[in-house]
Amino acid sequence: MPELPDITIYLEALDKRIMGHVLQRVQIGSPFLLRTAAPPITAVEGKRVLDLRRLGKRICIRVEDDLWLVFHLMIAGRLHWKDAVGVSRKGHESGALSQSSARTPFKLRKNTLAVFSFDNGQLSLTEAGTQRRASLHVVRDESALQTLSHGGVEVLDVSFAKFRNVLRSENHTLKRALTDPRLFSGIGNAYSDEILWNAQLSPVKLTQKMSDEEIARLHRATRETLELWIERLREETGDGFPERVTAFRDGMAVHGRYREPCPRCGAKVQRIRYATNETNYCPTCQTSGKLLADRALSRLLREDWPRSAEELV
Repeated sequence: MPELPDITIYLEALDKRIMGHVLQRVQIGSPFLLRTAAPPITAVEGKRVLDLRRLGKRICIRVEDDLWLVFHLMIAGRLHWKDAVGVSRKGHESGALSQSSARTPFKLRKNTLAVFSFDNGQLSLTEAGTQRRASLHVVRDESALQTLSHGGVEVLDVSFAKFRNVLRSENHTLKRALTDPRLFSGIGNAYSDEILWNAQLSPVKLTQKMSDEEIARLHRATRETLELWIERLREETGDGFPERVTAFRDGMAVHGRYREPCPRCGAKVQRIRYATNETNYCPTCQTSGKLLADRALSRLLREDWPRSAEELV
């Protein structure tokens, strides 16, 4: 699922392309995408883009008449851009629709949920797989937009004192707390793993048992990790549009690196699997050598389940 760094790069790329441009036509390809009935989706057609914003893990586009298009990409949703013929950034035809044909409906590909035709190009929303989880809301005015917010604090702006108060407001594991949108905005499964590795803290440590020093370490690691990945993704994207949005990236320390060496100490990265997610961590750097119980495997192996990193060697 695209998280704060990925959404930031999407918004920067969109700002260069659609800010101030007119959204001429919207074509919806999946009945499961649009989650609101009023205002109708046709209300945004012919309107100029005035603002772009991130709301948690959502991408928000404001057009004239104070209308907002609010996208949640969920796990497999992705955005794509094509310049209109004659206005390619590289100075040649890009193969996208011409401005005159932007108003003409056309058949969408199976995995294309929607196409937004602007006066200078085309923004499409696709979703891999068969499950349709990505969503689009159309709302009017700021108050309606805020009803879609979970209320979590913005971690790149929040003070240490506020961060500490939010973290201790409920007694959860660190992994759950960081990924709870009611507490912290924009952090998901992937970057929470990287943050906790950076802070050298266990993903299952309880928030109300943390010392001020540990919370300060976490606060610092949260900002460092997210800012680092925003810069890395900026460099990777350059002037292009972000097409390689993924939860598993080269250069990540632990996320998606099960059984690979920790870049800090060389120990094998371990994981806890649950439902469709998993938590990756370094047992040496984060849990003092202790292996955290994987529910499925530990139940299966019982007494044979290793208790420390040394037993894996």
